[in-house]
Amino acid sequence: MRTPRCFWSGGVFLHAEKFNVQYFTLSNKHTTISYGLPIVDLLSDEEIDTSGVLLIPGGPGTRRLVNDKNFIEKLNILIDKSTYCLSVCTGSALLAMTTTLNHKRATSNKLAFNWVTSLNAKILWQRHARWTVDDKFYTSSGVSAGIDMSFAFLEHVTTRDFADNVAHDIEYVRIRDSQSDPFS
Repeated sequence: MRTPRCFWSGGVFLHAEKFNVQYFTLSNKHTTISYGLPIVDLLSDEEIDTSGVLLIPGGPGTRRLVNDKNFIEKLNILIDKSTYCLSVCTGSALLAMTTTLNHKRATSNKLAFNWVTSLNAKILWQRHARWTVDDKFYTSSGVSAGIDMSFAFLEHVTTRDFADNVAHDIEYVRIRDSQSDPFS
Protein backbone atom coordinates (compact mmCIF):
# COMPACT_ATOMS: atom_id res chain seq x y z
CA MET A 1 0.00 0.00 0.00
CA ARG A 2 1.27 3.50 -0.83
CA THR A 3 1.94 5.92 1.97
CA PRO A 4 -1.00 8.37 2.06
CA ARG A 5 -0.27 11.97 1.15
CA CYS A 6 -1.22 13.09 4.66
CA PHE A 7 2.09 11.65 5.86
CA TRP A 8 4.06 14.09 3.72
CA SER A 9 2.56 17.24 5.24
CA GLY A 10 1.56 15.57 8.49
CA GLY A 11 5.14 14.47 8.93
CA VAL A 12 6.06 18.08 9.64
CA PHE A 13 3.89 17.93 12.76
CA LEU A 14 5.25 14.53 13.79
CA HIS A 15 8.62 16.24 14.19
CA ALA A 16 7.19 19.24 16.04
CA GLU A 17 7.31 18.28 19.70
CA LYS A 18 4.40 20.56 20.69
CA PHE A 19 1.93 18.65 18.51
CA ASN A 20 0.00 15.45 19.21
CA VAL A 21 -0.72 13.87 15.83
CA GLN A 22 -3.65 11.48 15.37
CA TYR A 23 -4.45 9.82 12.06
CA PHE A 24 -7.97 8.57 11.48
CA THR A 25 -10.40 7.51 8.82
CA LEU A 26 -14.10 8.10 8.47
CA SER A 27 -14.53 4.56 7.13
CA ASN A 28 -15.48 1.66 9.36
CA LYS A 29 -12.42 -0.32 8.34
CA HIS A 30 -9.26 -0.91 10.35
CA THR A 31 -6.44 0.47 8.24
CA THR A 32 -2.71 0.00 8.46
CA ILE A 33 -0.36 1.72 6.07
CA SER A 34 3.33 1.56 5.20
CA TYR A 35 5.71 0.86 8.06
CA GLY A 36 2.85 -0.69 10.05
CA LEU A 37 1.53 2.67 11.25
CA PRO A 38 -2.13 2.31 12.22
CA ILE A 39 -4.87 4.67 11.12
CA VAL A 40 -7.33 4.94 14.00
CA ASP A 41 -10.89 3.97 13.12
CA LEU A 42 -13.45 6.72 13.55
CA LEU A 43 -17.09 5.82 13.90
CA SER A 44 -18.29 9.24 15.05
CA ASP A 45 -16.85 12.72 15.34
CA GLU A 46 -16.97 12.44 19.18
CA GLU A 47 -14.09 9.95 19.13
CA ILE A 48 -11.36 12.48 18.36
CA ASP A 49 -10.29 15.86 19.64
CA THR A 50 -12.05 18.04 17.09
CA SER A 51 -10.82 21.33 18.54
CA GLY A 52 -7.37 21.13 17.03
CA VAL A 53 -5.95 21.12 13.51
CA LEU A 54 -7.68 19.08 10.83
CA LEU A 55 -5.46 18.17 7.86
CA ILE A 56 -7.28 16.84 4.81
CA PRO A 57 -5.07 15.05 2.27
CA GLY A 58 -5.81 14.78 -1.41
CA GLY A 59 -5.18 11.96 -3.81
CA PRO A 60 -7.15 9.68 -6.13
CA GLY A 61 -9.75 8.87 -3.45
CA THR A 62 -11.10 12.42 -3.48
CA ARG A 63 -12.79 11.86 -6.86
CA ARG A 64 -15.02 9.23 -5.26
CA LEU A 65 -15.47 10.95 -1.91
CA VAL A 66 -16.77 14.25 -3.36
CA ASN A 67 -19.97 12.34 -4.21
CA ASP A 68 -20.29 10.57 -0.85
CA LYS A 69 -22.89 12.65 0.99
CA ASN A 70 -22.39 10.80 4.29
CA PHE A 71 -18.63 11.42 4.21
CA ILE A 72 -19.08 15.11 3.32
CA GLU A 73 -21.59 15.57 6.19
CA LYS A 74 -19.16 14.01 8.70
CA LEU A 75 -16.29 16.07 7.29
CA ASN A 76 -18.35 19.24 7.60
CA ILE A 77 -18.89 18.55 11.32
CA LEU A 78 -15.15 18.06 11.86
CA ILE A 79 -14.32 21.24 9.95
CA ASP A 80 -16.83 23.29 11.92
CA LYS A 81 -15.37 22.09 15.23
CA SER A 82 -11.71 22.45 14.26
CA THR A 83 -9.63 25.47 15.20
CA TYR A 84 -7.73 25.26 11.91
CA CYS A 85 -8.34 23.29 8.74
CA LEU A 86 -5.53 22.49 6.30
CA SER A 87 -5.88 20.73 2.96
CA VAL A 88 -3.24 19.33 0.66
CA CYS A 89 -3.57 18.88 -3.09
CA THR A 90 -7.08 17.75 -4.08
CA GLY A 91 -8.17 17.70 -0.43
CA SER A 92 -9.58 21.12 -1.31
CA ALA A 93 -12.13 19.32 -3.50
CA LEU A 94 -13.57 17.78 -0.35
CA LEU A 95 -13.61 21.19 1.33
CA ALA A 96 -15.36 22.60 -1.73
CA MET A 97 -18.18 20.09 -1.33
CA THR A 98 -18.77 21.14 2.30
CA THR A 99 -19.22 24.80 1.24
CA THR A 100 -17.06 25.92 4.20
CA LEU A 101 -14.72 27.61 1.71
CA ASN A 102 -17.46 29.68 0.08
CA HIS A 103 -16.24 33.27 -0.45
CA LYS A 104 -12.74 32.33 0.78
CA ARG A 105 -9.46 32.12 -1.11
CA ALA A 106 -8.21 28.60 -1.85
CA THR A 107 -6.00 26.66 -4.23
CA SER A 108 -5.51 23.08 -5.30
CA ASN A 109 -3.28 20.80 -7.34
CA LYS A 110 -2.71 22.44 -10.70
CA LEU A 111 -3.04 19.20 -12.70
CA ALA A 112 -6.54 18.75 -11.24
CA PHE A 113 -7.35 22.45 -10.90
CA ASN A 114 -10.12 22.57 -13.54
CA TRP A 115 -11.89 19.59 -11.98
CA VAL A 116 -11.58 20.89 -8.40
CA THR A 117 -12.71 24.41 -9.25
CA SER A 118 -15.72 23.07 -11.16
CA LEU A 119 -17.08 21.63 -7.90
CA ASN A 120 -17.85 25.00 -6.29
CA ALA A 121 -17.86 28.35 -8.10
CA LYS A 122 -18.42 30.31 -4.86
CA ILE A 123 -14.82 29.78 -3.74
CA LEU A 124 -12.24 32.42 -4.68
CA TRP A 125 -9.91 29.98 -6.43
CA GLN A 126 -6.29 31.10 -6.71
CA ARG A 127 -4.59 29.46 -9.69
CA HIS A 128 -1.25 31.22 -9.05
CA ALA A 129 -0.65 30.20 -5.45
CA ARG A 130 1.54 27.57 -3.83
CA TRP A 131 -0.72 27.79 -0.79
CA THR A 132 -3.38 30.13 0.53
CA VAL A 133 -4.53 31.26 3.96
CA ASP A 134 -8.02 32.60 4.60
CA ASP A 135 -9.42 32.68 8.12
CA LYS A 136 -8.83 29.23 9.64
CA PHE A 137 -8.28 27.60 6.25
CA TYR A 138 -4.92 26.76 4.69
CA THR A 139 -5.00 25.10 1.26
CA SER A 140 -2.02 23.95 -0.79
CA SER A 141 -1.37 23.23 -4.40
CA GLY A 142 0.40 19.88 -4.47
CA VAL A 143 2.21 17.55 -2.12
CA SER A 144 5.47 19.52 -1.84
CA ALA A 145 3.50 22.76 -1.55
CA GLY A 146 1.61 21.08 1.30
CA ILE A 147 4.86 20.63 3.18
CA ASP A 148 5.68 24.32 2.74
CA MET A 149 2.14 25.24 3.78
CA SER A 150 2.52 23.09 6.89
CA PHE A 151 5.71 24.94 7.79
CA ALA A 152 3.98 28.30 7.22
CA PHE A 153 1.17 27.17 9.52
CA LEU A 154 3.65 25.90 12.10
CA GLU A 155 5.40 29.27 12.02
CA HIS A 156 2.03 31.04 12.44
CA VAL A 157 1.03 29.09 15.56
CA THR A 158 4.53 28.94 17.11
CA THR A 159 7.53 30.98 15.94
CA ARG A 160 9.70 31.21 12.85
CA ASP A 161 12.64 29.77 14.78
CA PHE A 162 10.57 26.79 15.90
CA ALA A 163 9.44 26.06 12.32
CA ASP A 164 12.97 26.53 10.99
CA ASN A 165 14.34 24.12 13.59
CA VAL A 166 11.81 21.46 12.58
CA ALA A 167 12.74 22.00 8.90
CA HIS A 168 16.40 21.65 9.84
CA ASP A 169 15.71 18.46 11.79
CA ILE A 170 14.12 16.81 8.75
CA GLU A 171 16.66 18.38 6.35
CA TYR A 172 14.01 20.28 4.42
CA VAL A 173 14.59 23.55 2.55
CA ARG A 174 11.45 25.63 2.83
CA ILE A 175 9.88 27.71 0.11
CA ARG A 176 8.49 30.62 2.12
CA ASP A 177 6.75 32.47 -0.71
CA SER A 178 3.14 31.29 -0.97
CA GLN A 179 2.94 32.72 -4.48
CA SER A 180 5.96 30.76 -5.75
CA ASP A 181 4.14 28.15 -7.81
CA PRO A 182 6.02 27.04 -10.94
CA PHE A 183 3.15 24.68 -11.81
CA SER A 184 0.50 27.37 -12.25
